[in-house]
Amino acid sequence: MTEDVQTKPAGLKGDPIEFAVMTEIGIINQLADNLFQAHLPKGITVAQFSVLNHLLRLDVQQTISELASAMQVAQPTMSSTVRKLEDKGLVELIHEPNDRRIRRVAVTATGAQLRNDAVAALAPMAEILRANIPETDWEALLPHLHRIRVFLDQLRN
Repeated sequence: MTEDVQTKPAGLKGDPIEFAVMTEIGIINQLADNLFQAHLPKGITVAQFSVLNHLLRLDVQQTISELASAMQVAQPTMSSTVRKLEDKGLVELIHEPNDRRIRRVAVTATGAQLRNDAVAALAPMAEILRANIPETDWEALLPHLHRIRVFLDQLRN
């Protein structure tokens, strides 16, 4: 790949700016997932990490259906992901006290530790990112990305 292709902005001339921004975000997501996968513990996928991170970030326990909706995947896909996490001791399924048919996914202490260790393993990459993109740029970008995410999340409901 030539440098010209790698540095070319997303979209085509005349495309709406919103399309170009979303294309850039999509490309960044692919690159970040691949980079992150290389730093995750052996046997853990980005999808599995995402479930742990989601539950810990929101400090919640959710049903497989709720997780599938949040991650925008089919329920069987989420069931498989949760089963793999459960087999590794990273989550547990807890019956709802008032309705034993409902089970919620809860992150175990081992799952929380794995999540934190995975984030810590990115420290060398974070240093490289900070050396090339100033922290002030990251800080300025985050509120805008957050606003876009919240808006897009509201659109799907």
